[in-house]
Amino acid sequence: MNLLQRWFVRPVAARRWALVSLVANVAIIVTGGAVRLTESGLGCSKWPKCTEQSLVTTPEMGIHGAIEFGNRLLGGLVVAIAIAALLAAWMRAPRRMSLVKLALGVVLLAASQAVIGGISVWTGLNSWIVGLHFVASMVLLVFALALYLRSGEPEGPARPLVPHAVVLLGRAVCTVAAVVILLGVVVTGAGPHAGDADTPRNGLDPELMSQLHADGVWLLIGLSVALVFALHAVRAPETAKRAAYALLAVELLQGLIGYAQYYTGLPELLVGMHMLGASLLWIAALAMTFTLRRRTPLETSPHLLIIGEEPEEAGLPEQAVETEPEVTAKR
Repeated sequence: MNLLQRWFVRPVAARRWALVSLVANVAIIVTGGAVRLTESGLGCSKWPKCTEQSLVTTPEMGIHGAIEFGNRLLGGLVVAIAIAALLAAWMRAPRRMSLVKLALGVVLLAASQAVIGGISVWTGLNSWIVGLHFVASMVLLVFALALYLRSGEPEGPARPLVPHAVVLLGRAVCTVAAVVILLGVVVTGAGPHAGDADTPRNGLDPELMSQLHADGVWLLIGLSVALVFALHAVRAPETAKRAAYALLAVELLQGLIGYAQYYTGLPELLVGMHMLGASLLWIAALAMTFTLRRRTPLETSPHLLIIGEEPEEAGLPEQAVETEPEVTAKR
């Protein structure tokens, strides 16, 4: 098997690139938070150049310039990884257009982040634009996670594994998680960490916004506990139960960090951990909804089976795999 097949053609390659893309997008959320928390948001005062004369940071710009320019470089790497994931989805044998569309969405959203970042610099780190930067990252995680999870599933219709009422409860949990994250963005825009010492805030009452955010967190935890009980009541698959428990654990840890940072004066380290926690919470909420259904293979879809692949890599149930020593095709 040549290098091209190993890196892009085999079904498992698309899944691996999707995972790398997902991790990279979480990483740039964390480094973007580091830019803001170190007041390096205007370390490069221009965009797309770092200064009027230089594309890169200069020694005169100090550590703030290095941090901001480093984050820009990482953004370019995130786009490159997204393009590699798109290439793997396109070259996958057999090709699945659902994966190609998701991978294209990741590429477009990753590229749009550079534009939003540029606008935030042009507007002097306007808090609403910076908040939009984070919200776009959350939307990007939807596509990146869906690409990763769908690449490990067969191409076929999805059937629910739990009653419809439990499915609706899972969706409600995911919706409230999104609202909580949005409220967290508003709280950040009202708080002290602006990304630059001279950047104005959004003008909202930080105490009131923090209270609303905390209320949303408690509602989210309550719904998640209800989901855990519901999954046990309907004897849901173990994967769904584990996903719900994992989500609840992330929520509790994220709530603990949130209260700790609030009562300790918002130290930079805890705020950065809270941003990472927001990303993990969102991923856990989305992943939970995927465990409430299962896709079945399309019987009429041609599948190319390559010896050495796992059944799920080819999108087939285990019993459909033949043990012939040569490449076979199911028609």
